[in-house]
Amino acid sequence: MSDLPRTPPRNCIERDEAGRLVYLATDSERPLMDERNVWLVAIDGSPYSLRATAVAMRQAAAMKSCVLHLVNVQPWLSNEAAESELSRRGWEATADARAMLDAADQPWRLHVVMGEAPESIAGLADRLACQAIVIGHKGQSAAKTLLMGSVAQKVAHLSTLPVMVVP
Repeated sequence: MSDLPRTPPRNCIERDEAGRLVYLATDSERPLMDERNVWLVAIDGSPYSLRATAVAMRQAAAMKSCVLHLVNVQPWLSNEAAESELSRRGWEATADARAMLDAADQPWRLHVVMGEAPESIAGLADRLACQAIVIGHKGQSAAKTLLMGSVAQKVAHLSTLPVMVVP
């Protein structure tokens, strides 16, 4: 992965009412095709999100008309930090997932969003008119999940879309 650029090209950015960078999107070098069947894959850089990427990639290849959008959610940052860190953090957290997709010749679009993960993932999926969300899960104990919740569980609760939770 040393041949990957340190920062992505910026294809699309959005700012909040204060002018803070809160969203950016960039595409793979291979262009996206038919975007009628879009799946959103949540990526946080963990082994669980890589497994989710692998499952989504296999499903997309089998369907031949599925487009994968990746989302990485970063915590709230100040104006200055957002300008210098949002893109870099999202790019680094998704490096392995993007490399996996590139190796399989699977095009992707990366969305880096600042906010709370469950709400940002479910909201972006609605905004993009996705057909499904794919997300990894750590497999916490039932008691721990009940007490603390999990991002995957909260996304499944918030979204009206099918959510594929990959252990």
